[in-house]
Parts: sequence; C-alpha cells; structure tokens
Amino acid sequence: MQGGFDWLKQIGPRSLYGRAALILVLPVVVVTLVVSVVFLQRHFEGVTRQMTASMAREIGLVAELIDAAPDAPAALVATAGPAGPLDLQVALPAAPQMGVRRDRDDFSGRVVAEEMRARVPAVTAVDLTRKGRVILTLDTRHGAAQITFARARVSAANPHQLLVLMVFTALLASGIASIFLRNQLRPIRRLARAAEEFGKGRNVPYRPAGAIEIRSAGAAFLDMRSRIERQIEQRTLMLSGVSHDLRTPLTRLRLGLSMLPTDEPPSPAEIADLERDVDDMARLVDAFLDFTHADAHDRPPEHLPALPFVAELVGDARRAGQPVTLGPMEGDPNGLAAFRPDALRRAVGNLIGNAVRYGSRAEVDAALLPRSLRISVEDDGPGIPADQRDEAQRPFTRLDPSRNQDRGGGVGLGLSIAADIARAHGGQLRLTDGARLGGLRAEIVLPR
Repeated sequence: MQGGFDWLKQIGPRSLYGRAALILVLPVVVVTLVVSVVFLQRHFEGVTRQMTASMAREIGLVAELIDAAPDAPAALVATAGPAGPLDLQVALPAAPQMGVRRDRDDFSGRVVAEEMRARVPAVTAVDLTRKGRVILTLDTRHGAAQITFARARVSAANPHQLLVLMVFTALLASGIASIFLRNQLRPIRRLARAAEEFGKGRNVPYRPAGAIEIRSAGAAFLDMRSRIERQIEQRTLMLSGVSHDLRTPLTRLRLGLSMLPTDEPPSPAEIADLERDVDDMARLVDAFLDFTHADAHDRPPEHLPALPFVAELVGDARRAGQPVTLGPMEGDPNGLAAFRPDALRRAVGNLIGNAVRYGSRAEVDAALLPRSLRISVEDDGPGIPADQRDEAQRPFTRLDPSRNQDRGGGVGLGLSIAADIARAHGGQLRLTDGARLGGLRAEIVLPR
C-alpha cells in the first residue's frame, strides 16, 4: 500500500517550504471549492427558486387577466392596472417563441426557466440573454403575449462576485501566511547552514531563534558543538601531551640501556632505575587512558545510597595506603542519589590522588542535600591561586609554581577528568580554599 503512493513523493515538493506551502494552500483550495459548490449552488439556487416562485404568481395573474378579456385590446387595458405597480411590460400580440435562451455561464438562468415553466403552464419561451431583463412568451387565447421584467426580481445578485471575492481573499490570506511561513523556516535554514559548515570544519555565528521547538534544536546543536570542540581540543592536547611526557622517560631508558656494560650483568641500582622509568611510562599511559574514557558515559545513572558510597571510596583509598580521612557526612545515610558509580569513583579517586600528591594528608566529606549531592576533598598542600583555578581544570595543565613538585609529577589530567565527569552528570567541579586544612578544597556537586 505504501509503494502505491510513491508517485506522489516524486511529483510533490521536496523542500520543507514547498511541503509546508502545499499543506497551507491545499486546504484553502478545498474550502473554496466546497463553498463554491455547496453555498453558491445550493444557496443561490434556493434563493432563485423562491424569487422565481413569487414572480410566477404575478405572471400567472397577468395571464389570467389576458385570458379573461374579450379581445386583445381589452386584455391590454385589463393588464395595464396591475402591470404598472408590478413593473411589468406586456406586449400583445407578439411573435411566437419556443424554448429557453440563456448564456452558458448563466447558472441561475436554468433555475429561473425551469421554475417559471413549471409554475406557469402558459409560458412557452424564456429569453435570458437580454442584459438585466427577462422576456417571457405566453400562449393565451388572444395569441402569443410577451411579458418583460427586471432580472433582479427572479435571481439574487451575481454569485460570481462572491466567488471572485473568495478567490481574492484566499490568495491574500495565502500570501500573508506564506510570508509568516518563510519567517518560521528561516531559523531552520540557519541551523542547517551552521550544522553543514561545522561538518566541514568551519564555525559560523549562530543564535537560536524561531519557535520553541526550533530554539530547543538550536540550543542542542550549540551544546553538541561545544562538546565536540572541547573533545577535539582535549584530544589534540592529549596527543601533544603523550608525545611530550613520554619523551623524557624514553630518553632516560635509552641512555640507561646504552650505558649498560656488555661484559657483566647490570647492577641492582641500574635495574631499579630502568624499572622506575618503565613505571613512569606505565603511569603516564594509564593517565592518558583514563582521560580518553572519562567522557564515555553511555551507561545510565543509577540510584544508589550516596553517603555509604563516599565512605566506601575513602576506605578503598586508605587500604591503598593513602593518608586520607573521612570527614563530616551530612544528610540521610540511606538517601539515594543518581550517579554512575564507576565514573564517580574515578573522579573522586583523582581528587584524592591529587590531594595526597601535593599535600601530606587529605580529608573527604559529603553532604546529601534535598536537590544535590556534594562530595568534597580537601588537602593541606599549597593550594591553587584563585585566578588559576579555571586553567587548572584544563587537560595537561600543571601549575608548577603553586603545587609541590617534590611529591611526584603528574600529567595534569586529574582535575580535568573530574570536571568532565561532573559535567557529564549535569553538575560541576568547584575549587576553593580549604577552611579546615588550609590547602585546596575540590567539590563535586551533582544534581540528585
């Protein structure tokens, strides 16, 4: 059944504007045709029959007066009295006529002729070709008689005027609607152009406009473009970071291998140095892999007890040998929050790792509020200046002057991964000064 209408798709308009215009014009045409058929034909035909029936009674009265007169002159005298007030012109005798004469586009004339001949049997001919006049031929006992009267008395005003008015109004309304339709489609064209240019690697200025649905689609496009641009920027930074950070341990490893003696086995200290270089490379690779998977949040969030989850994270960190303690826990211990446990575990783990790397100890606290979940990690390190905290959340950013580099170098991805995970949950990562330990306080705030 669906294939039977494929020809409609081929002959129909393909653009959105053409299809919308067709949806707009087609009902107007259908309504105009229906009104023309139903109103013009039935209404005007009914009015014409009523007016002709009233006129037929007057014609019948004149015909009776003619037949009652003794001769033709007497008949003219007898009809002169009522003919004047009735606006009738009577001619007797007259040339005999037969049939009906009317113009082809005179649709109401057919009704006049039929109704007049049906109600006045003496009528033998009806002439409707005279502009504004009707001439009837009657068969009387004194011969053929002609009665002339105004056409307006048997039919309503010309229905074609109403038809022309309807067509003009429909065209005017269609033109105005077409202008509004074009204005509504313009934001869609701008959105399509922005998406097409972005697909070619070019950014064009775009601002959501138009109807609510179009604005929603435009806002979604801008969010998507921002995410893609951020991912492209992060991938570019990651590639540059990989090439830069791996070069140092690779160089040390190559020099160490070249300096190994060939006539005796390497010493334990030389083996330890090589192993340390391999560990550094493995740590860098693991950090890069964590970064590449930080924004892969395809799994839906789960509703889990939030505060026990945070306590479990602190317990895991303590078993791993990290100097971290559990601080105050506010809220319902059994309260639920929506989050992805694996992603949030990685984010909080990165914050704890940063805290113990740049400080001597860390403290984790949490608060389950009515509309949000806040997890905070505070350290006693040097902190980050307020004017550099936004930059610190960018990938591969290491603020050497403000952080303690003697506790083991990083690749500048911990805060970036945590920020990405928070944004993926619809939340944010905030960096402030620690009030209890005096170092940096990192807060992940997620909506419940």
